[in-house]
Amino acid sequence: MNPEFSSLFKLGRAERLQLVEDLWDSIAMEDGNLPLQGWKADELRHRKERFTQNPDSGRSWEEIKHRAHSGHD
Repeated sequence: MNPEFSSLFKLGRAERLQLVEDLWDSIAMEDGNLPLQGWKADELRHRKERFTQNPDSGRSWEEIKHRAHSGHD
């Protein structure tokens, strides 16, 4: 453990969880500015083309959550 951050470990559980969430959000915002790797851009383009050709082929976010919570594939 880095002694510089030892005071953070004295925070309550809720405060430490909030700190982790805030740190994660700040990292995610920075990652949004990173260039997209070529293979990821290709995959996203491919998925968009498939969806454009058949918009009914996807699932809504609500369907995905329901399936995840019910244990179905």
